[in-house]
Parts: sequence; C-alpha cells; structure tokens
Amino acid sequence: MTLDQLCLIAMGGNLPSEAGTPAETLMAAVSRLRREGAVIEALSPLYRTAAFPAGSGPDFVNAALTLRMPGPPEEVLARLHRVEVAFGRQRTRRWGARTIDLDLIAMGDRVMPDRATFDLWQRLDPLEQQRRAPDRLILPHPRMQERAFVLVPLADVAPGWMHPVLGRSVAEMLAVLPEHDRATVIPL
Repeated sequence: MTLDQLCLIAMGGNLPSEAGTPAETLMAAVSRLRREGAVIEALSPLYRTAAFPAGSGPDFVNAALTLRMPGPPEEVLARLHRVEVAFGRQRTRRWGARTIDLDLIAMGDRVMPDRATFDLWQRLDPLEQQRRAPDRLILPHPRMQERAFVLVPLADVAPGWMHPVLGRSVAEMLAVLPEHDRATVIPL
C-alpha cells in the first residue's frame, strides 16, 4: 500500500501516562505516530466525554485524526498498538480505564475482513459487545455510527468521508444521533 489510503483514527484516554495528563498523552502520541511513519493530515480539537460505559472510570479526553501510513491495515494497527504500549496502555479489561486508545476506525473504503463479518459485529447485542472482542480487525469500526465520542471529533477532520456499507458521510451519521448524545461531547 502507498500513502494514498486515508486512515481515520479515534483517540482517547482517561488515565495519566509518563507524558502527563490524558490531553498531553494524546498530543505526545501524535508526535510518536509521525516517528512511526504516519503523515498526519488533520487533528481535531480535544473533547471531554464521560467514560463508556457510564461509571466505568474518570472522564475521557477524545480526539480524532486523519493520517496516511504505509502498509496494509494490520500493519497500521500494529503501529497504533506500539504507540499505545509506549504510553503505558495495558489491555486488562474491555472498555476499562486506559492511558491511551488509538482505534483504526476506517481505512479508505475498505470493508474487512468481509461484509458478512462486518454485519455480524455491527448487529451484535450491546451486552455481547461488552463480553466479546473480535479476533481480527474489522473495518470500518462496526459501531462508529452509534458513538458521539467518535463522530463529533471525526466530523472536525473528515466530515465528508463516506461509510462504505452505510452509504452515509461522517456528518450525516453525526446529524442523526440524538442531540443529547452529541451534547455529551464537550470541547476542552
């Protein structure tokens, strides 16, 4: 793959790292991504959001960025995970508190590993979502359209990106979320 594939990345964290506060950690991670070969195209403002699921920890700082990075999606994800580890990320509990989370939300118009698997994970019951994690990369993120903490910052950097399955842009997906959900994503 060349650098022509646009990657949408959701960033978040709610615990301090060696780099400092969650906001400082996210900014340090952007610099680290550049050292990993990423060409950063756009970075959203930072937002404060409640932990997800509710009550699972301190408030998060969230952001989104668009970047271009060489390699197939699995290699891009591996680089994101290396950056997470560099900032003390430990994967002990699904949806738990963390120093940093770098999610590969989408890569161009790819649907991975296939449409049937995407559909399965997109329709997964909310309780099952907490219990199960996919054993492989699924693109685009199967629940991005439900999450204001992803869509609000993403609308700052890629409002026109079209979901290859849903056929809606980031701006359109954000517009159909309930106002209450959008209002919980507060600019810092």
